[in-house]
Amino acid sequence: MAQLNDAVVLVTGAQGGLGREFVAQALARGAAKVYASARSPQQWDDSRIVPLRLDVTDDESVVAAVQAAGDVTVVVNNAGIHGAGALLTSPVSEVERVFATNVFGALRVAKGFAPVLGRNGGGALVDVASVLSWLAIAGGYSASKAALWSLTNSLRLELAPQGTQVVGAHLGYTDTPMIAGLDVEKNDPADVVAAIWDAVEAGAHEALTDAVSRDVRAALSAPVEALYPQLGAVAASRG
Repeated sequence: MAQLNDAVVLVTGAQGGLGREFVAQALARGAAKVYASARSPQQWDDSRIVPLRLDVTDDESVVAAVQAAGDVTVVVNNAGIHGAGALLTSPVSEVERVFATNVFGALRVAKGFAPVLGRNGGGALVDVASVLSWLAIAGGYSASKAALWSLTNSLRLELAPQGTQVVGAHLGYTDTPMIAGLDVEKNDPADVVAAIWDAVEAGAHEALTDAVSRDVRAALSAPVEALYPQLGAVAASRG
């Protein structure tokens, strides 16, 4: 299991709602340094926070970040974008754009930093997914998070021999700028991040950060109609 005390942490998408919590709570748990990465990094009022330019969709940017942050022991794949609704009405290019960040960006970061984590004792990789990894109600976005879940499961097996803990984090609607326009009940980002860091420090493989994530995860072994009751309604309407 990885510990945050004296850790060197890198957070992608560090300027978003969850990202800022990852940075702040890592430091509160004793991290020695946090690389706060973003496409256009901001300055922070804390000498322990190192702004780092990182575009997860760009190979050269990831290589540069790896070279700059060779002391990292914990990586948080938090960068993500919304978009790509219904698959049959969204342009394929829009679905590809979402996958470029949510799936291939996360993979690019994992591949780049895997040797760093190995050299530094194993550490941890955290992939921030979603309850929508298991619920296909958001079209292309759900598909991207489902792919990230599968990718995380594969990385967990591939990185186990070098002692790297891989944590898949899942959450429902959370009060961040990404979903500010949705009129739904939302989690507190501080609670979500606290649950993820708790899972990391406990040596867990998954962080199910809220009731909806736990409920949906538990329902995956049920018939598909249990997750998608609308299928029964369609069948009934057809007589």
